[in-house]
Amino acid sequence: MNIKSQKDFFSGVMFMIVGGAFGWGSYSSYSIGTGARMGPGYFPLMLGGLLALLGLIILMGSILAREQQAEHEIGAIAWRPLIFILLANLSFGVCLGGLPAIGLQPFGMIIGIFALTIIASYADMHNFSFKGIFILAVILSIGSYLAFILLLQLQIPVWPTFITG
Repeated sequence: MNIKSQKDFFSGVMFMIVGGAFGWGSYSSYSIGTGARMGPGYFPLMLGGLLALLGLIILMGSILAREQQAEHEIGAIAWRPLIFILLANLSFGVCLGGLPAIGLQPFGMIIGIFALTIIASYADMHNFSFKGIFILAVILSIGSYLAFILLLQLQIPVWPTFITG
């Protein structure tokens, strides 16, 4: 087997694994039903199957390509972006929900969005601009407030509890 595009090959494998996991999870945890009377597992099973099929098509395309695509080789794992993106999401979760086990109260959605944006921006230090990141955080905060608090009326803490009382 001669892989022509490593990028497409591993993308196809990833799609097949994720699609298979979703399909298996829906099949083993929910009732599927029929096409006329769909159960709660029907839609996730179909989406998982389509994702796995898409992965198979991409994988086969990487093997059956006519010429070698050297520019699509997989390099080393980019640890810096991986760590900072995970830390950004973790910080957003902590800001939104706090850590009640150690007595840390929620900081709210606005501070969580600012923390998420600033920490995630450290993943790419080549294009780091604090002014641009601050503007992005403000726009995301306003958009999230409008969407989740005003329009959907979700009960999310917007500000820290020591400010709102």
